[in-house]
Amino acid sequence: MSLSIKLRIAGLAGLLLSPLAQADFSIPGFELVHTVPVDTTLGTADLRQTGAVWIELFDGAKDSIDIGQFYAVDHPGSVMDTVIDHLEAAGKRGVKIRFLLEEKGIRLSEASTLERLRAIPNLTFRVLPYAQLSGGIIHAKYMLVDGKQAFIGSQNFDWRSLEHIHETGLRITDAAVVGQVQAIFDQDWHAQAALADKQPVPLPAAGQEPVRTGNYLVASPQRYNPPGVGDSQLELPRLLGEAKKEVRVQLLDYAPLSYGPDRTRPYYAVIDNAVRAAAARGVSIKLMVSNWNTDKLELPYLKSLAVLPNVEIKIVTLPEGKQGFIPYARVIHSKTMEIDGQVAWVGTSNWLGGYLDNSRNLEVVMRSEEMARRVGELHEQLWEGPYARALSLTDEYPAPHPGQH
Repeated sequence: MSLSIKLRIAGLAGLLLSPLAQADFSIPGFELVHTVPVDTTLGTADLRQTGAVWIELFDGAKDSIDIGQFYAVDHPGSVMDTVIDHLEAAGKRGVKIRFLLEEKGIRLSEASTLERLRAIPNLTFRVLPYAQLSGGIIHAKYMLVDGKQAFIGSQNFDWRSLEHIHETGLRITDAAVVGQVQAIFDQDWHAQAALADKQPVPLPAAGQEPVRTGNYLVASPQRYNPPGVGDSQLELPRLLGEAKKEVRVQLLDYAPLSYGPDRTRPYYAVIDNAVRAAAARGVSIKLMVSNWNTDKLELPYLKSLAVLPNVEIKIVTLPEGKQGFIPYARVIHSKTMEIDGQVAWVGTSNWLGGYLDNSRNLEVVMRSEEMARRVGELHEQLWEGPYARALSLTDEYPAPHPGQH
């Protein structure tokens, strides 16, 4: 039996194993969690699947579960269907659940899923129009249990994210980071209440300087970050500025453009300038993006980056699953970076304007050789695999239609 088939079997089995039956890759306070898209040759036997970890979190909850999400979509018979069963069981045994959803995510959500969530005992459901705070959205995907554990990652509260999309996240037990994530949730929960009462939303109090050593949280938008939480929009360019040899990045979308309220795309150079500066210093840049990143406005910027010395760009296209076409699925959605085998970044932001400047997003920085190595290996598996192709400077690419066949 070939290695690729063995890895695929291991990945599929992970969806069915109990949460405690799988191996996991972790460093103190942080476990790397992954969704392997079914019906691919990919495999990560040492990483637990997202659905299993969420179930474990909900089953272990004693007092509280807090969930912040962009949108919510279930599907009968899916892993998410089972996840919501376990969330409901937590509510029935008396766990207090707070679910905060982005207002613009309502149209992306399934009405039946929202009705199911609202019906869970002891669950309070709120919708936050984040645009009224900063012009952005709640794009973060995260949850907390008992104020002692957190989960942050690219995984939306979407059945496709647990089976049909390449996703990467972290289960976090580091007390300092969990406390900061809790402070962010509480900030946004109270902001929703203030807006609902037509009251001003207070800014967080000023506090201690953010930590930049060890493992730490950064978030956006900066003005709504609790004390001690660093600014993602400052930290990402600073980390790129520290790179000496190699940077590996995996994203859904990359472009120095910004999605404005009027759907225009003004130039947003913060990240792109840092990437180009690193390449100019001789740092090897290996950027991998999804096939959704090839529209007529974004593609020229990718090509302009790919012509530079020290820059390689690959486009990843995942095959359809056995069940046929699924809208808004079969794509790489992880948002990760690895620098020099020393630093790992796992977050919720695409690298476009509108994410790190005015939307709620969370990113975890780990100055850990072990985590950097494993995140780098995740990148390498796709980079060298059958689904990644080098960006051609001369080819035309079809406009992406993720919701259409």
